[in-house]
This record gives sequence, C-alpha cells and structure tokens, in this order.
Amino acid sequence: MKLKNLFSLLVFSGFLMACSNDNPDTLMEDIPNENAVTYKQNVKSIIDNNCISCHAATPVNGAPMSLVTYAQVKNAIQNRGLLNRISLNNGNSLLMPQGGPRLPQTTIDIVAQWQQDGLLEE
Repeated sequence: MKLKNLFSLLVFSGFLMACSNDNPDTLMEDIPNENAVTYKQNVKSIIDNNCISCHAATPVNGAPMSLVTYAQVKNAIQNRGLLNRISLNNGNSLLMPQGGPRLPQTTIDIVAQWQQDGLLEE
C-alpha cells in the first residue's frame, strides 16, 4: 500500500511541477476588456463639458490645476481626489464643479469605472 501512495504522490507532484512551468506557447495573452471605460471614449467629454471652464490650460476662478490632458486628469484622479470631489453631496463647499449642482450619478459612475478599469487612455 505504501508503494501505491508513493506512486500517487509522485504523479501528483509531477502534475504540480508541470503546471508551474510557463510555456510561452501555451500562455494566453492579456485580452483587453472591450467594455472598459477609457479617457478618450468616455471621460474626456465629461471633463470638457463640466470642468474645462475653470480647469483650462490656464486655470481660472481659483482652480489649482489644468484638466486639459489625459495625464492631468489621470493625476487628478490618482493624487488630487478628483473622484471624491465630484462625488460630494450638493451643498458641500468642496463639491466640483464649484458651486454645484452635483454631476448626475451615472456620470460619476463612469469616472469611477474608469479608475477601476485602470485609467486607460484609449
């Protein structure tokens, strides 16, 4: 009986070893999510329609930064709390766009999904 158990163990170990070796011919490529939210297709128009009046190439009305390019908007999401600012409730003095009203939840959800999808440009 011990010989049978040893044989089973060796077969199972061989199976595990075979699974741990990455054969480039059998690996699957990363397939992009066709439904992913991207800056150019989904987010740029939101920014252009709601933010650029203050966050232009040269910011006005006290805006601290420009939101004209993909890199600027991505940085604002990652480092400046843009998603939090647009998600605040009406009446909060930090709500963006400044002075409100709050963006529709579906619009905020697009920006949130963009972040979850990896802040893709295209």
